[in-house]
Amino acid sequence: MGAVWQGRDEVLGRAVAIKKVGIQPGGSSPDLMRAEREAQLAARLNHPHVVAVYDLVEEDEQQWLVMEYVDGRNLAELVRDQGPLSPDQAAAILVQVADALSAAHTAGVIHRDVKPSNILVTAEGQVKLSDFGIARAEADASLTQTGLVTGSPAYLAPEVASGQQATAACDVWSLGATLFHALAGRPPYEVGDNVLGALYRIVNEDPPRLENAGWLAPLVESSMTRDPSARWSMAAVAEFLRSGPEAVAPGPATASLRMVPPLPSEPDEPTEVMRPAPTRRARRSGGVLPWLVGAGIVALVVMVGVIIYLGSPDSPEPSGSDDPTNQTRGTDGTGGTADPPVADEAAMEEFAENYVETAATDPAAGFAMLTPEYGAASGGLQGYEEFWGTVSNPRILDVDADATDPDNLTVSYTYRYNQRGQGVQTEPVSLRLVLEDGEYRIAGLA
Repeated sequence: MGAVWQGRDEVLGRAVAIKKVGIQPGGSSPDLMRAEREAQLAARLNHPHVVAVYDLVEEDEQQWLVMEYVDGRNLAELVRDQGPLSPDQAAAILVQVADALSAAHTAGVIHRDVKPSNILVTAEGQVKLSDFGIARAEADASLTQTGLVTGSPAYLAPEVASGQQATAACDVWSLGATLFHALAGRPPYEVGDNVLGALYRIVNEDPPRLENAGWLAPLVESSMTRDPSARWSMAAVAEFLRSGPEAVAPGPATASLRMVPPLPSEPDEPTEVMRPAPTRRARRSGGVLPWLVGAGIVALVVMVGVIIYLGSPDSPEPSGSDDPTNQTRGTDGTGGTADPPVADEAAMEEFAENYVETAATDPAAGFAMLTPEYGAASGGLQGYEEFWGTVSNPRILDVDADATDPDNLTVSYTYRYNQRGQGVQTEPVSLRLVLEDGEYRIAGLA
C-alpha cells in the first residue's frame, strides 16, 4: 500500500511509523479510501495486540498514516532467520494474534489479510497485528469489485479465492495458514509466478497437512478446512492456544463461528431495507513533515489484487365491511381488523445502533430517522448537521430497550465517539421512539 518510514513525534517525544499512501496527489483512488478505512477500523479496536493508528493527516495534497512504531521483526522474517518454530514457540506468538482477531470479530471487523508479514514481534515477545488496509466492517459496502480477490494468495481461504465475500471464518483459515508457515518454515502454498495455479489448488485440492505440528495439529486441521462452518471461532482458537499442550479441542457448541455473521453479498437489485452507504469525511490536515526526523525507509508494502472470471393463483378479494374505519384486513381473509404492529425490544436496540452509525456517516440519512416534529425541534437538518457533522467513529458501549408501555417506547444507550476539536467523548442517551407503519422513528428524548 505504500512506503513506511520511521519518524519521531516531536510533540510527545516518541518514535512513530509513517505510511505514505496513495498514487496521485489530490486523488481519491481506492488506495486512499483504504487508508481512511484502515485508520478508522484500527482506531476502533484499541487493542494491545493491534498496531495503533494515531492519525490520518494530509499535507501538500499527500496523505499519511501515522502509526505506532513497533521495534521488532515480522513473523516471516523471524522464521526466515531462525527456521521453523516449535509448537510452543508458535503458540506463544499466535495466541496474541488470535486475541486481537477475536476482539476485531466481536467489533464486527474482518481483517482479510492475516499473514506472517503482518504480524510484528518484538525482542520481548510482544506481538502486534498490523495492516488493516483491506479490512472491512460488517456493515460496510465493499471496496472490492465483483471478481477481484484482494489479499495474499498463499493465505487466502478457499471461499475468498473463489471470489466470495470474506467472513470471520476466512480470518480463521488465514491464521491457520500462518501457523502452518511458522511450523513448516514455508507457506502452505507456493505461489511464485503462478498465482492462478495456486488459487486453483486452494479452491479444489485438500489442504496440506503437517507431520510435525505436535499438539497444534488439531488447530491446523480445523482452521484449514474448506468448509467455513466447520472451523472454530477465533475465540475458541485463542482459548486452545492459551491452554498449551494439555489443550482439548473445543466441542461443536464452543467452536461454532458465532462472532461475526457472514457479510451480505452485494445484491443485483436493491433490497427492501438497506443501510445508507457511509459518506467519506474530510481527512484531518496538519503538519506531518516535522515528524520525519532523520527518517529512512523501513519497508515497502505491496498489495496483490487478482482478477478471477469466474405462479401461484390469485387470492380472493376479502369482502367489504360496514365499518369505514376498518381499512386493514385480517390475514384469514375474513375482513377482521389486523393487529397493529407490536414493538420489539431487540429491534429497537438494533434501530438505535443503526441510527448512531448512520447519523455519524450520513447525517442527512440520520435526520430522516426522526419524526418531522422532532426534526423541527432539533433545528432542522442544518442544526442537526452542526453536531453530527463533527462526530466520527461512534461505538455503542451498551444499549437497553423498554417496550412494556406501547405509548412510551424508550431505548437507552451509552456511546463513545470522536468529536472534532473535543477529542473522545462518552455520553448516555435515552430516546423516545414511535412505531409508524412498521418502522421506528425518534420522537424525542426520553
